Amino acid sequence: MPELSNRLDGFTESIIRKMTRIARQYDAVNLSQGFPDFDPPRELTEELRKVADDGPHQYEITWGSELFREKLALKQSKLMGIPVNPAENIVVTCGSTEAMMAAMMTVCNPGDKVIVFSPFYENYTADAILTGVTPVYVPLAPPEFMFDPEELRRAFEQGVKAIVLCNPSNPTGKVFTREELEEIARLAVEFDTFVITDEVYEHIVYEPYVHTYMASLPGMFERTLSCSSLSKTYSITGWRLGYIIGPAHVIEVCRKVHDFLTVGAAAPLQKAAVKGLEMDDAYYEELTQVYERKRTLFLDGLDRLGLKYYKPQGAYYVLVDISEFGEPDDYKFCEWLAREIGVAAVPGSSFFREDVNQYIRFHFAKKEETLVEALKRLEKLEAYRGAELSNIK
Repeated sequence: MPELSNRLDGFTESIIRKMTRIARQYDAVNLSQGFPDFDPPRELTEELRKVADDGPHQYEITWGSELFREKLALKQSKLMGIPVNPAENIVVTCGSTEAMMAAMMTVCNPGDKVIVFSPFYENYTADAILTGVTPVYVPLAPPEFMFDPEELRRAFEQGVKAIVLCNPSNPTGKVFTREELEEIARLAVEFDTFVITDEVYEHIVYEPYVHTYMASLPGMFERTLSCSSLSKTYSITGWRLGYIIGPAHVIEVCRKVHDFLTVGAAAPLQKAAVKGLEMDDAYYEELTQVYERKRTLFLDGLDRLGLKYYKPQGAYYVLVDISEFGEPDDYKFCEWLAREIGVAAVPGSSFFREDVNQYIRFHFAKKEETLVEALKRLEKLEAYRGAELSNIK
């Protein structure tokens, strides 16, 4: 038999999705894969019922329905403070996962280098491997997860083609300051590179932090591919509606890549999701307040349990330090946690390029009663403080 593609030798299956399967196996509270256990806004689900009867049910324009792009352009133009032309600056994708892949394939050739901050969302490494590019990792130092400007400059000096920026960050919850973004922008201009942003948590930012769009900085729209999705903002992760916003000459190529990757995002879901894009500012203010309450509830619970963590500035993830439990293998710890404690988390090492094994990632995009139940189960950890794996298998 012929050999399989060797490009897949370098990565495994998604650890996040694997932990969801383990959660189901042991009936654990799933705080691993970041999807809500509550419904989307009623306006969207009611519209979806209508669309089920009225359509559309066939292909839309490959790069997104006209109405969807028009509404998205109005929303993002206001937020980003720059004019977004629905006919030239947008391609609608099958989630932000495809958006990031299409963006990287658009701007990079095999053999190029791309900067990735560490810790990072696991898909970025897979995107690089499938695109044939080499990641250049730059560490973010806890507790604020800041980068060293000189180290970042040295990374740019390696002749990179692009930098990937997740803001707000998964898994750390870091919100990059305007000053940090301006430093990245200066280097991108100096070394003539693209910036590929992942901004799916743009509406989940906690005071006093503020989300700044890289593309909104002076001179950056022309070299930024802004990737995002509706998944987190409207609690519709299963609808798989994402997008790329960028300059017309780049989006023209993105549309070609997207066309041959997936043809197009689901037409009926685009139609129903327009109701979300039409929502006023009050919706986004309430969304932030909802997640602020969830963050407070969950972090207060972690405080009561005496667990050490990094307080997220945005998104809905929290990195918890498990050093005190004496288990050097965070994968084994997470499997044990799901099986014996009944709560599923993601091993932190899946997000780090460095040899880091003392963190696990929880998410709190759940109903309050779900978070309360998870915290109740985590109380059982008290009996295992200082234990070795041989004692907790």
